[in-house]
Amino acid sequence: MSSSISLTLNPVPGFCVKSSALQQAVVPRTATSLLASAPSDTPGAIPKGLKVFVNIAWDTNVPPPPPGSEDTIQKVIRGQHYNESNSDGWFIPVLVSDPRDDKDKAGKPALVVDCVLNPSVKPRTLKEAHFKAFIIELALQRVESHTTLALSRQISTPNIASKGKPVSRQVLVPRNLFPPGHPHHKSDAKTTLIQELASPTVIAPASKVEWILKSATPTWTWTPTKDHRKIRFIINVPNLTRAQISNSTLDVEPRRVILHVPSLYDLDINLDVAPDTEPTTATYGRLGEGATVTELKRFRDLDVDGAKAEWRVAEKVIVILA
Repeated sequence: MSSSISLTLNPVPGFCVKSSALQQAVVPRTATSLLASAPSDTPGAIPKGLKVFVNIAWDTNVPPPPPGSEDTIQKVIRGQHYNESNSDGWFIPVLVSDPRDDKDKAGKPALVVDCVLNPSVKPRTLKEAHFKAFIIELALQRVESHTTLALSRQISTPNIASKGKPVSRQVLVPRNLFPPGHPHHKSDAKTTLIQELASPTVIAPASKVEWILKSATPTWTWTPTKDHRKIRFIINVPNLTRAQISNSTLDVEPRRVILHVPSLYDLDINLDVAPDTEPTTATYGRLGEGATVTELKRFRDLDVDGAKAEWRVAEKVIVILA
């Protein structure tokens, strides 16, 4: 049986959150997320201050949260530390759509993203203000991971169920996220995706949430060594665990670095792609001060034979010297 299943989402609108972009960004969008006049796969420039509407929606094809005691749920909501080895760890799966262009009431450009959850979360969201605040923060963090946007926490909730209609789409969902007995559940006991996604020690409220739809592009920086013979890459991997290291791959080529952590991170640093044809923010994340993409691409080939890499657990980074 496949470890993932292809499902169709037809999200039911719940409520809408209005935020704004804290800084300029470049967000690649597919043809379905662009206005009709824009070409497919065009990287869209997002100006600082652009309004961003996040639709909270419901669909039964999104896995429900696993069982958890009320004490555990409250600890997650409050962001309190607890033992990650505890079998009653609790989280909420969220499916994040690609962003799409829209306009606000004044006719000014805006961006819309759907965050889809299982409807079992809905009753508590409607009844408890602090739980709704947790869901909103969770959604904002998932959108930031999915798009590389930095969103303002000065938000409002317009009196609308959604900004536009949530988009129907096909998604791949790990079967083992569904509870035993569910028709989409995978019974293979060897699959431990959820446990592997946990932080080794402590978590914030949203860090335990599995991002199902797409792996994130981690932010990274680079600096040349003092003798300019090698390049040091520092890749931020705050959610990486020891369990995932064995399934991860790192490929260092003369003009390329490729990191793949299943269901968590995908990074492709290609030194042969012209910087003016590639979306800098989406591909490269935040670069080090004084170290530009253009300078990196003009650097000599990487030292493949002498390349070294280490995962610094305490710093939550992978350091590559090549």
